[in-house]
Amino acid sequence: MGSFSIWHILLFAIVLLLVFGGNRFSSMMSDVAKGLKSFKQGMADEDDEKQRRYEEQRRYDEQHRAEPPRQIPRDEPIDVTPRREDPVAPPPPARDDEPR
Repeated sequence: MGSFSIWHILLFAIVLLLVFGGNRFSSMMSDVAKGLKSFKQGMADEDDEKQRRYEEQRRYDEQHRAEPPRQIPRDEPIDVTPRREDPVAPPPPARDDEPR
């Protein structure tokens, strides 16, 4: 009880064929198959794109690893202290609603 047997499934399939008709049902199934096919093709295209980007990145990394690192000329020490453009900022103007 409560489970479908093969007879229930066959009866349901026959009712579906009668309601939708054989031609309409087969066209719906062909549309589903086309959708699955295009989905698989899209996934394969995405995998190809990922593989191509991976290969390009690998070649780029190999080229830059082969190059010697650039040397920075050390004629004078590097000054990293922040510079202020305005040494003393003027006070903000007084507002009208504040008591003086």
